[in-house]
Amino acid sequence: MNKSKSLRTQLLSKLSLPLLVVVMLDAAGSYYVATYFTNQAYDRWLLDSAKSLLQEVKIKQDRVTFELPPIAAEVFRWDDMDETFYKVESQQTGFMAGDDGLPSPAMSGLNENKPYFFDGRIDDRPVRVASVLTVPESGGDRVLVSVAETVNKRRGMTGELLLAVMLPQILLVLITGFHIWTGVNRGLSPLNDLAGMIARRSARDFDPIPDADVPLEVRSLTHTINALLQRLGSTLITQRRFIENAAHQLRTPLAGLKIQAERALSADSPDSMRQALEHIKNASNRLARLNTQLLVLARSDSISRNAPEFRLLDLTRLARECCMDWVPRALELKVELSFDAPATAVEIYGDGIVLRELLGNLLDNAVNYGKAGGHIGVTVESAPHVRLIVEDDGPGIPVGEQEKIFERFYRIPGSPGEGCGLGLAIVKEIADLHAARIEIHSGLPAQIGTRVEICFAEP
Repeated sequence: MNKSKSLRTQLLSKLSLPLLVVVMLDAAGSYYVATYFTNQAYDRWLLDSAKSLLQEVKIKQDRVTFELPPIAAEVFRWDDMDETFYKVESQQTGFMAGDDGLPSPAMSGLNENKPYFFDGRIDDRPVRVASVLTVPESGGDRVLVSVAETVNKRRGMTGELLLAVMLPQILLVLITGFHIWTGVNRGLSPLNDLAGMIARRSARDFDPIPDADVPLEVRSLTHTINALLQRLGSTLITQRRFIENAAHQLRTPLAGLKIQAERALSADSPDSMRQALEHIKNASNRLARLNTQLLVLARSDSISRNAPEFRLLDLTRLARECCMDWVPRALELKVELSFDAPATAVEIYGDGIVLRELLGNLLDNAVNYGKAGGHIGVTVESAPHVRLIVEDDGPGIPVGEQEKIFERFYRIPGSPGEGCGLGLAIVKEIADLHAARIEIHSGLPAQIGTRVEICFAEP
């Protein structure tokens, strides 16, 4: 399971990691510099010591000799921290004096009077060695003088140099870390203030969050939150209006049901009771229809709020099946219902349930508000683009009312029937859900009635 990290932790880690890398690189560089200059200083002393021993190399009777008085050797070896070694050897004679166990380079690889420095070991102790090769002025045997010492002083001086260099750097790192910590906290304080401001708000307060003193980086967040608050406020107002309108629409048929039920209970003849029961049946049908429409609206709202999972549908088949369901109603009202569509499938992406409700509401409007004994035509077209057309030969919709009819619970003044004004609002919701365009024109060729076209986008 993924564990979320705080923004403070992420910022501190991303700011501290480069600082840590720089400190490590600087420490490595400081160690290299301290070691280099320490070796330079003590290598000069070794070289001077080797050159001093070279002064004691003499040629007597064509032989190379080396004579160092014991007191001089004792003075040469004395050191309060390190132990000093030396070795004198010639190319012909070999070892002449000093410490035979001291490592020395091969003479063949050395240049005359040019010093050679290297690290070695003697008695399992690390030493630093300086070697000088020389040839006496009279020529002859080559002599190699090597001087070595243990590395205690070198390590001590390297540590002192590192301490002198690293102490200010450690102090600088601590100061920098403190400023990074305080800087991150100060940078996040507007977010904390914003969170506190939102937490203190009432659940009904959708006023915009003031952002006059908010940093630019946080202002985009406040703008997004304000836009969300505005949408939530609009949604809440819409829902409240919808609930109020729905309650108002439900109240009338419920009141009618109650009155007719009381009438049926008090009826003294079967005919009176039958008449009351017919009214109860009609009111129940209206309630059932209203309930169905409210459920469709809720479903379309739910789909629009979430990512719609549409599938490929055959609009021809869907429209044909829906028209077949309306044939009994059309026969009952003596209305001619026709259907025309291409022989091949006309495919769109959509939700079959709500699309059936869309066509059902269009047919319901055509049946209820069309011409008595008239004609209703349903057409599916595939070219030049996919269209679903429902037309009738009724009185039509006035031009001034064509924009208002898609509002919820709106009915054209003087309209016959007992509709609740949700049918075309549902049609508009479902069309918008499918990114379809609604067009209203005059109806059949006589230029009367209503022609509603639903124009779908390409699948």
